[in-house]
Amino acid sequence: MIEKRWIGPEPARSELVSGLTAPQLAILERRGLNTERKIEAFMDRHYGQETDPFQLRDMDRAVDRLEAARAGEERVVVFGDYDADGTTATALLTRVLSSLGLDTGWYIPNRFTEGYGLNPNALAELRKAGAAVVVTVDCGIRSNEVVESANALGLDLIITDHHLPGPELPPAVAVINPNRKDDPYPFKGLSGVGLAYKLAEGLVQSSGGEDLEQYLDLVAVGTVADLAPLIDENRSLVGAGIEVLNDAARPGLRALSEFAGYSQGSITSSSIGFGLGPRLNAAGRLADAGVAVGLLLATDGSEAWEYAGTLDRLNRERQQLTIETLERARTIALEESQSEDLLVVADEEFHEGVLGLVAGRLVEEFYRPVLVARIEGDVLRGSARSIPEFHITEALQACDDLLLRFGGHAQAAGFSLRVTDRQAFVDRISELAADRLAGLELRPSLVIDANVDFDQLDDDFMAFIDRLQPCGQGNPYPLLSTSSVEVRSKRTVGQGGRHLKLTVRQAGRVFDAIAFGFGDQAGALPDRLELAYRLERNEFRGAVSLQLNVQDLRPL
Repeated sequence: MIEKRWIGPEPARSELVSGLTAPQLAILERRGLNTERKIEAFMDRHYGQETDPFQLRDMDRAVDRLEAARAGEERVVVFGDYDADGTTATALLTRVLSSLGLDTGWYIPNRFTEGYGLNPNALAELRKAGAAVVVTVDCGIRSNEVVESANALGLDLIITDHHLPGPELPPAVAVINPNRKDDPYPFKGLSGVGLAYKLAEGLVQSSGGEDLEQYLDLVAVGTVADLAPLIDENRSLVGAGIEVLNDAARPGLRALSEFAGYSQGSITSSSIGFGLGPRLNAAGRLADAGVAVGLLLATDGSEAWEYAGTLDRLNRERQQLTIETLERARTIALEESQSEDLLVVADEEFHEGVLGLVAGRLVEEFYRPVLVARIEGDVLRGSARSIPEFHITEALQACDDLLLRFGGHAQAAGFSLRVTDRQAFVDRISELAADRLAGLELRPSLVIDANVDFDQLDDDFMAFIDRLQPCGQGNPYPLLSTSSVEVRSKRTVGQGGRHLKLTVRQAGRVFDAIAFGFGDQAGALPDRLELAYRLERNEFRGAVSLQLNVQDLRPL
């Protein structure tokens, strides 16, 4: 485990807002909330404050084309991606378009036979089957040639995608993406399902229709699972969506929640990130993402339960496959790595569905950008995960002459290339990493929100943390630190003693603490520590208490 670099908080301005303690103000200031106006806007953000969808470039063109399709009784197909963001977006837009009277179908390519995104064969088949309009969700922004081929077939495409555009936009009827250079939309962090929701908003705003609030559970699941930032518009959409999710009205998500062990009313953003999202993603990783869409569209409880059971089984298989692939990838990385700054690992035996997960785990272990690829004949197809110091999609852009396809975000991307270009690609991207990471101390940072004493941790403090929800990417769960902590007891728990259970005391207060993955430190643990942790509720046999979820510890 790489030793983390602790970044402490700046002293909070305690006079800023009355009624808040210094640690609470420090937590807010860490999020850039350094005025009373900003704090009120963040804390009071709620559903209904979203930006007008027609501020998105091309929204008017997309709405006009879909209204024409309805008037002309043309067939519309929603074309999605196979991850949780794409499947929730597909389900949402399919339901909304159908409810508005459009002849609607949906299509998601198979990861293993078609790969990510738009492909000409699928579009040709859809056209042959009668489709006149295809609306993409969570894909298509770099599919310029495929869109050109669709145009030649007489197929109109509407692109909705949040991934970073290339130098030129595809020649579609409409291209909705807040990351377009010419797009005035103020918030750039919408997910794929968030953009699908904005298109639905535009349609309903233009021609009337049903209340869209019922679809916010899909927005919440896709947005959190895709690690979109939980700030600004996402904060209000996800917050309201979690409320809808806890009402358990959608049979598919209700069944999936039960398989994940969540009771009605207990679901949080963390539940989505660790329970629901991985199960939805498992379909596209190992089998057919249509299972996930089927679950989300199910109206019958027994049908939903069957889909949920399949997803739960696939997720268990995915977990085991990830462990096996990670072990093999780690071995190759240690034996064959050509760079100290970046890891590129490729093998014919890797399962394509877990490449991104394995790359992410290796980033956590080595704190370096990592590219993991499967060799399929004369082509490598892979996933890249990176660290904040290295923009992986910009690096891939600098290698575009060696790549068949690529796309993504700052810290996650997909790519493919010919085997014959492998060494040239590795050499170039390694050189880019060496140049951009030169002189940097590559260690993961642990950003401490506030230093506290245990006697400051009470139900009121926990209620303050509740008001910061939903927490996740862009709005992390508050990380606290406390010094001079006395270890009263310790024991290892979990399979193989992987985790550490502690009883700790400071400032006259005693707390139970759990440190996941720290079991190997039990023997050498000193009597006094400095802890970095999250304050959480723990429910056991009906009793609720406050507990410390330790993220790191260091001896005094």
